[in-house]
Amino acid sequence: MYLNCHSYHSLRYGTIPLDDLITEAVACGVKAMALTDINTVTGIYDFIKACAEKQIKPLVGMEFRCNHQFRYIGLAQNAEGLAEMNRFLTTHNFSGEPLPLIAPQFKAVYVIYTLENAPKVLRKNEFIGIRPEEVSRLFTSEHNDKISKMVILQSVTFRNKREFNLHKILRAIDTNIILSKLTETDYCKTSEKLLPLESLLPYYEKYPEIISNTQQIIDSCQFEYDFKTPKNKKFFTKSRQEDIAKLTELAQEGLLWRYGENHELAKKRVEKELKVIDELEFSGYFLITWDIVRYSNSQGFMHIGRGSGANSIIAYCLGITDICPLELDLYFERFLNLNRKSPPDFDIDWSWKERNIILEYIFGKYGRDHVAFCGTNVEFKHRSIFREVGKVFGLPKEELDMLAKNPMALQETNSIVKLVQDYSLMMNKYPNQRSMHACGIIISEEPITNYTPLEMPPKGFPIVLFDMHIAEEIGFEKFDILSQRGIGHIDDSVKLIEKNRGIKVDIRNTSISKDEAKCNVHLAQGKTIGCFYIESPAMRGLLRRLNCDNYKTLVAASSIIRPGVAQSGMMKEYIFRHNNPDQFQYFHEVFKEHLGETYGIMVYQEDVIKIAQHYGGVPAADGDILRRAMSGKGRSVEALQKVKNNFFASCAQKGHPEGLSQEIYRQIESFAGFSFCKAHSASYAVESYQSLYLKINYPVEFMTAVINNQGGFYRTEVYVHEARMSGAAILNPCVNKSEYQTTVYGNDIYLGFMHLQGLESKTANLIESDREKNGDFISLEDFINRIPIGIENIKTLIFIDAFRFTGKTKNQLLVIASLLLNNFKPENRSLMLLQEPVKEYKLPTLERSIFEDAFDEIELLSFPVSCTVFDLLQTKYRGDVMAKDLVSHHKKQVRMLAYLIARKQVPTKKGNMYFGTWIDHEGSYFDTAHFPDSLVENPFQGGGCYLLLGNVEVDYHFPTITILKMAKMPFIPDPRYMDAKDQFKTQRLIKEDVSPTHRQPYPQGHEINLPRHRMKF
Repeated sequence: MYLNCHSYHSLRYGTIPLDDLITEAVACGVKAMALTDINTVTGIYDFIKACAEKQIKPLVGMEFRCNHQFRYIGLAQNAEGLAEMNRFLTTHNFSGEPLPLIAPQFKAVYVIYTLENAPKVLRKNEFIGIRPEEVSRLFTSEHNDKISKMVILQSVTFRNKREFNLHKILRAIDTNIILSKLTETDYCKTSEKLLPLESLLPYYEKYPEIISNTQQIIDSCQFEYDFKTPKNKKFFTKSRQEDIAKLTELAQEGLLWRYGENHELAKKRVEKELKVIDELEFSGYFLITWDIVRYSNSQGFMHIGRGSGANSIIAYCLGITDICPLELDLYFERFLNLNRKSPPDFDIDWSWKERNIILEYIFGKYGRDHVAFCGTNVEFKHRSIFREVGKVFGLPKEELDMLAKNPMALQETNSIVKLVQDYSLMMNKYPNQRSMHACGIIISEEPITNYTPLEMPPKGFPIVLFDMHIAEEIGFEKFDILSQRGIGHIDDSVKLIEKNRGIKVDIRNTSISKDEAKCNVHLAQGKTIGCFYIESPAMRGLLRRLNCDNYKTLVAASSIIRPGVAQSGMMKEYIFRHNNPDQFQYFHEVFKEHLGETYGIMVYQEDVIKIAQHYGGVPAADGDILRRAMSGKGRSVEALQKVKNNFFASCAQKGHPEGLSQEIYRQIESFAGFSFCKAHSASYAVESYQSLYLKINYPVEFMTAVINNQGGFYRTEVYVHEARMSGAAILNPCVNKSEYQTTVYGNDIYLGFMHLQGLESKTANLIESDREKNGDFISLEDFINRIPIGIENIKTLIFIDAFRFTGKTKNQLLVIASLLLNNFKPENRSLMLLQEPVKEYKLPTLERSIFEDAFDEIELLSFPVSCTVFDLLQTKYRGDVMAKDLVSHHKKQVRMLAYLIARKQVPTKKGNMYFGTWIDHEGSYFDTAHFPDSLVENPFQGGGCYLLLGNVEVDYHFPTITILKMAKMPFIPDPRYMDAKDQFKTQRLIKEDVSPTHRQPYPQGHEINLPRHRMKF
């Protein structure tokens, strides 16, 4: 009898989480109900499963609304009915046209109108829903003759009075008005909650036909869904047989390409994987991925295949990945096995500039009716909720800021704030709006609208109305099409090297950038700024602690730096064992044989599988079940218990002492959830090496590419500094040399117009295009004559010295610009082209110092170019010790003068501390630690140079200064200003990179609980 139930997937309307809705239905004795969320089917698949568990018949449909106004309810009689509604709503989502007042002529959908908006003539499948409070109106002849077309309409939106109030708050948020401005048309009826049937049916006892009509709809709706059958595009060719034949052919070709002839181990691995892929019917998935990569290669694009897919030798032979699973002992079972029901997962990265071209290919090749992005729910998050809810209560901006920025314990406690807090907590983690998944694409066999309506977000690619988890549940295997700036760094570097030096670098040949001696030296020294994944202060510190001078150690470093591994204590233990290989014992010979590369520590997810297989004797596929279950990804407690029992039974059969097996299982249990996929780390390591190879051998071009791809961990200034330290001459933008992006000529780097604050991008692009068409600018007058530009943009270019080729000073150019533009009329621009050459003005000579130029640059670029920040200091002192000498000052107190690059907030048991990254006046980097007690008296005061006093601690080759005192150092007065109050304001524009972290404090050595010696039994 409940044909119109809303969950919280009715965004900013419904208040009941889906599981709670089912629980409420059970409590009310409901045997059948319909989920009809507003303009979405997001929850129907979870709803169907949950109803089956509680023996409730599920009906699915939608409530159609337009601009918050109710239109009608649609209930699917079967799968075709759902598809009809999905196609109907998709059409209007794409066109933007309002939904019609009268539903289209559906073939397999029941349509229910309300008494107020029902059409005069109803089709066979159309009915009028009557609310309990409306039954009394049926006595009139106006409605009495339509009773045969009426059904019970007991809508469900909330559970109790508090949730009704929450519903009104959600409506106020949705309509962007304060609570007191809501009208009755903005929110639901006060009766819209679940009632037991014995409370509902008496309202209709005088109209048994309404009850029977309702029951008839319930009985005739037979929507069933097959959750077991894959829904992805079935075949790349025409059949399963042709797919596996094609995949086998490609694998054999790739086997020869990657391994040459007669590589028996690789051949056996290929045969093994092909058998599993065919049995699980994933040939099409591999071939579609191969097809996408093939297209990418045909366009000359670079891609990185990573994730657990790199565990597959087939993926390696097809060119999807560049990781040899034999070299790194990667287990295919980590990616795909007969016991694993979840789909495979290839993560493929492209440059952010090229990703859309790849997406257009996929949508064009496989059909826009069959391809869409996964959706995702953007939830109401804790602090932003306070702002949203506070706004509807009419709180002023100052109070909203206070609520959003302060923890609840520090917020005021008046009655309004208490209400805001209460309702904010109620709706915490509720879906707020739908968005597009960052990378997950599904390619379906049937039209996607058979399963969901589609929406078209601003980025131009359609999205389904469910997330990746539901997609997996209902049978879709997503393709992860990602982008990252690291590939842009590499790709653009290669192009710049060819353009600037005439050298073609085959960066796809990983042998040139793996374990190269010159690169390994820089790697061990942490000289990796700008390199993908290995440039952060934490990673550079780890590389130095490990003296990381080879590819396999880099693979391990890429894994142990991950938050989970580090937080478990495995990073700290790995560093100890790496540096002290004679101060620990392998727990068992199996650990030595199979985890020797990581000193007996289960760093990788594959390690869990190895120990389960080689110590416990269970199949690798069962080991993967163990890993997934312990990492929170396994959903079956029964499956885990079965594997656990098998593990101990197998250990006993192999003669292992029970106590030893219990300890090893404990270690598996402790670290399985923290470990990281080795194939993923290996993929990262290859890309890191490619970046490092380019940085070491072609630093000027590489750093230019990094700058043009908006950097990475640091701000642009840091990469400019790296380029200068590599031998480049850094030059300010020039209207005759610069482009929108930064350009390189030999060793000269001209900063791009994109870095100029205040210069419009259309002006920057016009300068470049006009110069290409009409040649270099010969004077400021010529420039103004050719480029439509205002006085403010001209001043920006003059102050950055973009007209230095004229030989005139900035002051002289400003006078000329004012004379030309003050009375300039845009309509005369074309006429000026016919005029005589401009006359020369006699201008006074006004001297400017290099410091004035530096302060101009700070205002326009946020950093100086004409000199260093150290040159702007009032003091000539440069420190007692330089960064290069810190290693020899272990346990000594040092005083240094340094420029702040970055600081990272890190929680400790005593409060927040910071790690700082600095450069000395020689340009070398070093790191500091600032503990909570020191920060009280010596806080950071923004970007700039500081005088530092602290004690040096050298931890496995890596020096850190524990700061005791620090003080920010003043610049010289800005000579461009006469007023003393303005002479130091420019210094405040100097930036710093600040990054917080919300992880738990790392454990101390005694808390890691990983024995370094064998147990005795």
